Amino acid sequence: MIGLGGTIAMTSTAAGGVAPTLSARQLLEAVPTLAGLGVEIDALTFRTRPGASLTMDDLTALANLIAKECDAGVSGVVVTQGTDTIEETAYALDLLHPHSQPIVVTGAMRNPTLAGADGPANLLAAVQVAASPAAREAGCLVVLADEIHAARRVRKTHATSTATFASPDGGPLGYVIESRAHMVNRLRAGRQVLPASQPPPTAPSVVLYTATLGDSGKAIQALAGEVDGLVVAGFGVGHVPESWLPVLTDAAGRIPVVLASRTGAEATLASTYGFPGSERDLLGRGLIGCGLLHPYKARILLHLALAAGANREQIAAAFAAASGLTQANTWPWPHRQPHRE
Repeated sequence: MIGLGGTIAMTSTAAGGVAPTLSARQLLEAVPTLAGLGVEIDALTFRTRPGASLTMDDLTALANLIAKECDAGVSGVVVTQGTDTIEETAYALDLLHPHSQPIVVTGAMRNPTLAGADGPANLLAAVQVAASPAAREAGCLVVLADEIHAARRVRKTHATSTATFASPDGGPLGYVIESRAHMVNRLRAGRQVLPASQPPPTAPSVVLYTATLGDSGKAIQALAGEVDGLVVAGFGVGHVPESWLPVLTDAAGRIPVVLASRTGAEATLASTYGFPGSERDLLGRGLIGCGLLHPYKARILLHLALAAGANREQIAAAFAAASGLTQANTWPWPHRQPHRE
């Protein structure tokens, strides 16, 4: 069990409010029921930060640590962190994790100083899932409120509710029922793991830009010239103002530009609308559609693909596979076998 901080680890501060202070071992000690599971749990405090302060460097280092633990023979890994960024961090770990052992990410919406704090129950459920044979080969999972979600699908949908995590496109993969993990469905496309590679000298810069009513396009024009990759969260099924077209056409000729939907549920389309700025028009100008993939996750995939040295054709194939809309397996890399000493 690896602790990163977050609400689940927060206590009161002298200045007011709460901040992450509890260690991974302290979190385990707050769940006495764990002792009766017959599971040996090692605890490591890896970071002590709010979810909003985690970085891609943190996740890369975490993925490397998890790989070493899996090579050493652990049955599963639980990661506790702040819920603000779970939908992004979990997907990054999923893309970087070739092992059969599950990674289960969890956290809390109510900190330990509040009545009804949900951290202990979520941690218990996460351990039960991580230790379950039913979770093997599932990649990275997110477990809160006794629901088991795929990292590729899960979203935080409410600012404060303990039922905030949901998978609008496909639903949970399973549930924790009477202390056991029950998987009721699987991702059709299976595992999607990026190739192992040396990190580039400079991390790629990838920006997510959201379309809003009346936006002239001046801001996106300034951004497009400064980044290595761009994700555009368009209106509805993938539409943008017509005034953006020169900027996006130029950008798509230089860098990968991914088209997502700002709605966060259902898919960007490919061929329904035909007006300037429609999804059909934008794809014809070289943008890359991402189907059911949420814009936040599209940015993670684009960032990590660029960091792995992927070219435009590989990036387009990866997004086609991650879109959830194709029957063919277009993932451009073979399943990476974990390193063995």
